[in-house]
Amino acid sequence: METIGFFPGCSLEGTAVEYRKSFEAIAPKLGLKLAEIEDWNCCGATAAHNVNHKLSIALPARILALAEKAGHQRLIAPCAACSHRLISARHELAENPGLRKEVQDIIELPYRGEVRVLNILQLLMELGPEKIAAACARKMTGLKVACYYGCLLVRPPKLVQFDDPEAPQSMDKILAALGAKPVEWNFKTECCGGGFSMCRTDLVCKLARDILADASANGAEAFAVACPMCQSNLDLRQRTVNKKYGASFQLPALYLTQWIGLCMNVPPRELGLDQHYIAPQRVVRKAFAVEPKPEAAKDAVAAGVK
Repeated sequence: METIGFFPGCSLEGTAVEYRKSFEAIAPKLGLKLAEIEDWNCCGATAAHNVNHKLSIALPARILALAEKAGHQRLIAPCAACSHRLISARHELAENPGLRKEVQDIIELPYRGEVRVLNILQLLMELGPEKIAAACARKMTGLKVACYYGCLLVRPPKLVQFDDPEAPQSMDKILAALGAKPVEWNFKTECCGGGFSMCRTDLVCKLARDILADASANGAEAFAVACPMCQSNLDLRQRTVNKKYGASFQLPALYLTQWIGLCMNVPPRELGLDQHYIAPQRVVRKAFAVEPKPEAAKDAVAAGVK
């Protein structure tokens, strides 16, 4: 089993705890041992780079330095905002030796720039859709899923160097290998307004409405996401969007790791399916078109997937 450095970040400790639970549930089945970085700190997403540039570099640099100290060659940051800040800081420190020296003095740790940062899609694609599918106990039966990448998973392309920044396919390939039917739609990389979630809810609702409308118009029955802010805006705001715009959207937004976990027959509660605002039980039933085994039924009912 391969050991890989793991930076959960603030979101996976709070509002996106189901993301962490589902990732930790599937990792061993994929041959991964997650080694959480000791004494990690906030990476500064999403506002630090707009407030204090040096701080916005020092915060992720400390995380990278701690990962180096622990001997990791690769560091997985499932939150798209976290991986973006870590990748950006790593790039800037490599390009600016003077800043690198200054930041090392600030964090009081040596930094060599040797740890490679991965977001969740990069990690899963390096494992390969075939290996992921082989680790699963069942497949979906053609559920139409809108793979929503948002702003940060494949951008900026110069730094991430992964997938097509305008028409990414990595998540689609993984879901297709699991038996889903990814839909073709127009908003897979459009912004959900994550950085304005609290201060400009009017803008966030409009952006979420546009994303929901396009996904629905193209036949999607649910979303697959890999960003806590994207998931929150599509899940938490959906009822508000319906009320404000007179719509009737009911599209559950599940993390990619939750979809994988369902295919691995991980109990719904262990995947955090009971923590969604838009209940996923209807699409989960349709996704697999089978009744749960008696021993799994109790857990499913407790988790709201019945």
